[in-house]
Amino acid sequence: MKHTCTLLSLIATIGALATPLAAQAPEFTVIVNASNPVSALPRDDVAKLFLKKTVIWQSGQPVAPVELPTAAKTREAFARTVLNKSVAQVKSYWQQQIFSGRDVPPPEKQSENDVVAFVRSNPGAIGYVSKGADIGRGVKPLAVEP
Repeated sequence: MKHTCTLLSLIATIGALATPLAAQAPEFTVIVNASNPVSALPRDDVAKLFLKKTVIWQSGQPVAPVELPTAAKTREAFARTVLNKSVAQVKSYWQQQIFSGRDVPPPEKQSENDVVAFVRSNPGAIGYVSKGADIGRGVKPLAVEP
C-alpha cells in the first residue's frame, strides 16, 4: 500500500510539472476597442490577426494589431502562448514578409499605456497588456479560447 501511495504521489507531481504553458493562466490580456462586437476568439484566430493573415474583422473593420517592445516579458508570453513562437521567430517571420513584399509587422508601442491608448483610439485595433493592467474605458478584454 505504501508503494501505491508513493507512486500516485509521483504521478501527480509529474502531471503538475508536465502541464503545458498554454493550459496555465496567461500572463497577459488581449484587448480590443470597446466598440468591437467580438468578445471571444479561438487562439488560432487571434494569431491570424497578429500575423496579418486575417486583415478584416467580421464587421468589415480593418484589423489594426499593435505590439509591445521586443524585450517586454508580456510580449514573450503572448508570442509563446498565442503564436506558438518565440519573439525571435516572430521577428524572422516579419523579415520574410518584408523581404517578399507581402506586409510589414504591426507597430510597436513603448509601453502598455501606449498600447491601450492605440486600441482606445482605433476601432479595429487589437493589442495585449500584462494581466491585471489598468485598461480603463474605451477598451475591453477579449477572451482567447483554446
